[in-house]
Amino acid sequence: MLKMLFSSNTRVKLLKLFLLSGDDKEFFIREITRLLDEQINSVRRELDNLKKMGLLKIRNKNRKKYYRVNVEFLIYEELKSMFQKSALHIDEMGKKVSRMGKVDLLMLSGFFIGKEGGVDVLLVGDIDKDKFKDYLDGLDTGKELTYFILDRDDFLYRIECKDKFIGDILKEEKNLTLINKLDKILG
Repeated sequence: MLKMLFSSNTRVKLLKLFLLSGDDKEFFIREITRLLDEQINSVRRELDNLKKMGLLKIRNKNRKKYYRVNVEFLIYEELKSMFQKSALHIDEMGKKVSRMGKVDLLMLSGFFIGKEGGVDVLLVGDIDKDKFKDYLDGLDTGKELTYFILDRDDFLYRIECKDKFIGDILKEEKNLTLINKLDKILG
């Protein structure tokens, strides 16, 4: 299946388009060819391949075929997460954010792990909040990211008080921890 998924440049462009545009976004063929700057025949062929695999669904409306991602696809969540991480250069995010000040903990949740609602970024430390907000606004996520910034003392106080909000974020196993200078405290 993986060999089939990544065997052509046009198919990878299509995967990126469908997996990063939102679960309910639909596209018709000519729209896709304009967005991807690809030939209609190669787009048509790769759309057919992705449909046969089960990753795409088709809906006919006004004599046009509309394609959308099949969220029931076996590895949909994994593919979406992989393309999100790739598109956002998550591996570089920790380095960029650490240059904005003193960062004790940088944890990605919500959008970054394919979970709707809640906080997308938890940051513990002392940083330039305006720079951080500008950095998040500049990421190509297609949505406004929510973030929560705490100084180290406030964070430790909330841990000590067993704050439910912080506890829920910390116990989510899928979260991505990019910086953690509190690992001895958090256990």
